[in-house]
Amino acid sequence: MRFWDSSALIPLVVGADGSSVMHALLAEDPDLIIWWGSGVEGASAVHRLRREGVLGPLETAQVQAGFASVLDAANVVEPTDAIVATSLRLLTAHPLRAADSLQLAAAFLWTQDHPAGRDFVCLDARLRVAAALEGFRILPGTL
Repeated sequence: MRFWDSSALIPLVVGADGSSVMHALLAEDPDLIIWWGSGVEGASAVHRLRREGVLGPLETAQVQAGFASVLDAANVVEPTDAIVATSLRLLTAHPLRAADSLQLAAAFLWTQDHPAGRDFVCLDARLRVAAALEGFRILPGTL
């Protein structure tokens, strides 16, 4: 099982840099762990691509359907007070955005606060650094 950041989920449904790598990681281990906010973050990314003209209306609908399928197949870490507390600690320790700190905190809950050797799949550079400093093994190995 691997924890998947939202940045790594989008290339599974949108042809982008890193799509083939993300598909290979998913094929190796199809048991995704995600945080409960991944659906909102994914929808935000899809609609940003639509507004920027990267996706047309039909493509947007197809990507949304594909993303919904990815989310349906995933195991979801639900929000808890422990996630909030861990997120606040992470914001003190690392230059993270609020959503990224919540996502990393959810990964901590999944590992029961023992991230050493656990996989964190992520394409966001800042979040990758924070997760690595916290003890996660970051995938893919290079960007």
